[in-house]
Amino acid sequence: MTATLDILRIRLDSAEQGHVLGFWDRLDDEARAALLDDVASVDLEQLKALHRRSLDQEPTGPASVEALPQITKGADSQADADARRVGEQLLRDGKSCAFTVAGGQGTRLGHEGPKGTFPATPIQGKPLFQVFAEKLLVLERRFLQPVPWYVMTSPGNHDDTQSFFAQHDYFGLKSDHVMFFQQGTMPALTADGRLILESEHALFRSPDGHGGSLRALFESGAVADMETRGVEEIYYFQVDNPLVEMCDPVFMGYHRQRGSEFSSKSVPKRAPEEKVGILVLVDGKPGVIEYSDLADGLRNAREDSGLLRFRAGNIAVHAISRAFVERLNEGGFGLPMHIARKKIPAKQPDGAIASVDGIKFETFVFDALPLARKVLLMEVPRATEFAPIKNRDGSDSPETSWRAQSTQFADWLEAAGVVVPRDPDGSPQHRIEICPLFADSRQEVAQRRTELPDSIDADTMIA
Repeated sequence: MTATLDILRIRLDSAEQGHVLGFWDRLDDEARAALLDDVASVDLEQLKALHRRSLDQEPTGPASVEALPQITKGADSQADADARRVGEQLLRDGKSCAFTVAGGQGTRLGHEGPKGTFPATPIQGKPLFQVFAEKLLVLERRFLQPVPWYVMTSPGNHDDTQSFFAQHDYFGLKSDHVMFFQQGTMPALTADGRLILESEHALFRSPDGHGGSLRALFESGAVADMETRGVEEIYYFQVDNPLVEMCDPVFMGYHRQRGSEFSSKSVPKRAPEEKVGILVLVDGKPGVIEYSDLADGLRNAREDSGLLRFRAGNIAVHAISRAFVERLNEGGFGLPMHIARKKIPAKQPDGAIASVDGIKFETFVFDALPLARKVLLMEVPRATEFAPIKNRDGSDSPETSWRAQSTQFADWLEAAGVVVPRDPDGSPQHRIEICPLFADSRQEVAQRRTELPDSIDADTMIA
């Protein structure tokens, strides 16, 4: 340890970061080893360069912002049918996989544990992970081919997530078709560029952003595992959306037909002021711009049809080619780091914890868009594909998601001839839940009409 310590001390001192060893003398051997491993993993030159960039003048806004051309799901039934056949063939051939970004905790929802364990369905309260697992089981049974599932956790919820799956016997999936790996982290800096200690023997680290998922896929061995299994296309989604259409064959089919390396789904913005990132052309290249970065004239601009010109709300559902992820990681990860200024709890020289002005670094997955050789944007209906659970109350809460799920199930039942009473705003008067293993679409519900009630007169679970 002495030789390692001496080498590390030289590196730290030359980078003006010697303070991270300030508690060394009071640490036991285990804590010393942990600190050495922690600091040795840090790219001090990269952090120095990132700090210099944080001192530069704020970058100017884009020179131009234009609407990104998109296709609309449902607008051309024949084209959709052709795309579906391609997407379904990918599933039959074992060339599609699911990838869930699931590093968050349920803290904002008042839930203890990983967000994927939150009870998400209107009646049974199935956890999000179970919702996705059952949808994958449906695909496996339909196409006689397992769909590999890659789940990215975080250091804070990795063990709990794995334990949760084990406790529930992987919700019917085979364990060797589910792979867990951890999101990367980045050390934070003080405003003057000093590494921040979380404790006497550990640096303060924060997740490296959802863009880091594409690095974690590669570095964890998940991409190599995909290659071994013959997987060529990745269906990316975040853990908070129970309405996600798993490995959507229409979307994946268009992605494949067009030779896209990175495809995205969008939903129409509800209003110009809705706080959602917008998929656009930024200085001629595809990307995402925050609603607040659009000038009022652009934010409110409308087409002749009356639709918002910039309406493509980003819902973080993507199709990504495996080869593109490999290329992004050749010779070092290709996505840029973004700087976020936050208050950070820091261990002080006297041992106390105090909040300091800090700098965090993160990457955004949509920064991959301009690096792809071809991209595709598809607008999908919000009501049938996007009902995230992000907040305890208000918009994007469990209540709004339960209502959206019940409404979708009500629509399926009505199309099959079941009477569903509704409130004046169109919401079903009762909660409704249909297990994916019973039926996962309007068509599947219709095919099982004889097993359905004639009308809904109370909260109803169909399984």
